[in-house]
Formats: sequence, C-alpha cells, structure tokens
Amino acid sequence: MQAVILAAGEGTRMRPLTLTRPKPLVEVLGKPIIEHVVRALPDEIDEIIIVVKYLQEQIRAYCGETFCGKRVTYVEQGPQRGTAGALSYARPFINGRFLITFADDLLAKKDIEELLKYEYSTLVTRHDHPENFGVVSLNPDGTLYTIIEKPEHPKTNLISTGVSVLSPKIFDYQPEERKGEFFMTGMITGLAKDFPVVVVEASFWQPVGTPEDIPKAETALLERLSDDK
Repeated sequence: MQAVILAAGEGTRMRPLTLTRPKPLVEVLGKPIIEHVVRALPDEIDEIIIVVKYLQEQIRAYCGETFCGKRVTYVEQGPQRGTAGALSYARPFINGRFLITFADDLLAKKDIEELLKYEYSTLVTRHDHPENFGVVSLNPDGTLYTIIEKPEHPKTNLISTGVSVLSPKIFDYQPEERKGEFFMTGMITGLAKDFPVVVVEASFWQPVGTPEDIPKAETALLERLSDDK
C-alpha cells in the first residue's frame, strides 16, 4: 500500500528555520519531522510518494530511494494551489487504495492502523478554534457527512486533520475552492455522499507549523514515550 506525503510547501510560518532548509527537515527531538511521520506508518505501507518542491534536493538527499524500509517515489509539485492541487501531482503514481498525510503532522501509529481497517476513512480531532480548519459534520451513523473548509460559523468543534485513506475514485470529485486554492475537503465530502467514509478520532495529533510548535511537539512526544514504557 502507498502513502502520499505532501512536503512541497515553503514553510513560511516556520521562518527563519526554513530559510535554508525545507520544513520537513526541521528537527523535533533530534530527528527531522518527516522521519517521525514515516516511522509512524504501519508495515502495510511499503511505498511512500513524497510531493516536493521547495528545497526539494535536500529532502531527496535525506530520504533517498528507500527510507525507513519503504520505497520512495518523488513527485515535483507545480504551482501551489491547495491540498487538492498538491495531491493531483501524485495521481499518475497512485496504483490503488492509499493513505494521504502531511510532512509536518505528528501522528500515532495506532491511529493510522485504525484508518487502514476501512476502505475509506479520515482522521479527525477536536479543537478550540475549528474555524481555522476543515470542520467535520457526521451522519447519524457516525460516518462522514461533510468537511467544510474554514467556515465563519462552525457547526461543530470536530476538525479534519487531512489524514485519510482514499482510492483513485477521489479524483472523480471536485475540490472545494477558496480564494484561488483548491482543497481536498470538497473531494472527500463528495466521496462520502457515494461511499461510507469512517471517521476515526485521533488519540494523538500534533501539527508542527511554527517555531513555537517545536517545544510543544517535543513535550508531547516525550509524554507518549513515557506512557508507552
């Protein structure tokens, strides 16, 4: 099974750390973020497709052709126009059901393992400021109803992490457009109208978007290591 990792962004909110290196190579607990991401992937995932652009030669050099025991395919992103646009560049290399995740979000392996149990699934969490994210609404049976990108008046505090198990069918659906950017939220909402998308609530999700997030992430990872002992 494949995992698509979106790693093309310039990481402007992470500056000055990203002036000379891409955000996926910023270190948390002495390891680049992308290494934490890949090590959280279950063994079932044996190939990763990394979508790269900004300072991509550094990511290619660090990850090589095989990374953490998984084959690596690199895809260069063109114009950056949202998550749906980023995913579209990987489309020719996707050969079946796949996981999509990001190169700057720390996850729990057990949550990904849970996602992989289902044909289609998506990882969610609760947040005090849902208006800054894709806001999730559920069907009565607990499956996904909609994901609305950054609504002014969120109906719930349940948000999408963007981490999902999908298939090439996802490309049959239209992305959500906002201010010239195209988001996967619309595609997944469309998919959910035709197929049940199981919603999995994350036990651990730590985005690393700014320098201030690094000590938070390190504390969270240390706490997880302590809990696992």
